[in-house]
Amino acid sequence: MGKLYEVLTPALRAFLAEAPVFFVATAPLAADGRVNVSPKGGMDTLTVLDDTTVAYLDLIGSGAETIAHLRENRRITLMFCSFTARPKTLRLYGEGRCVFPGAPEWDALIGRFGPHPIPRSIVVVSLDRITDSCGFTVPEMTLVRERDLQDKWGERKTPPQLESYMREKNSHSIDGLPARPHQESAPIT
Repeated sequence: MGKLYEVLTPALRAFLAEAPVFFVATAPLAADGRVNVSPKGGMDTLTVLDDTTVAYLDLIGSGAETIAHLRENRRITLMFCSFTARPKTLRLYGEGRCVFPGAPEWDALIGRFGPHPIPRSIVVVSLDRITDSCGFTVPEMTLVRERDLQDKWGERKTPPQLESYMREKNSHSIDGLPARPHQESAPIT
């Protein structure tokens, strides 16, 4: 049923390209720290960089757990599920890092994603384990449409409003770990 892969094969890359949603899991090192699992949507927010590296566009949101956890320990797992007639669950384990606007890599990476008005960072994940499983219990569902609510929210904000929001909501994780301190990122323009 399940299989371990050395690299992202053409079939796995095709599966990733068709995924309308994926899930990102991270955790702090502290035993009493909270594990975070975030859904990520948008078929234009994930890209395969090479056989063992993926990246996704991290949009401004109400929390910054993933950024905080990656800063602390870099551990990350991405999970993709098939909701079509052919079941499959794919997990990508690895080490992640955030590339913020203004970083040397930003311009080379940002063009690999669709246009979104509120990019916060790009999470680059170096994979050390690629595995799939049957996905037999995942329901078959039909995608109605992608939501554009986050983009519309961002379009209504000015750069200073977005910066203020991130200072308030994205400076620390819910467990108090540093996330996106202002001085580490270029201002939103």
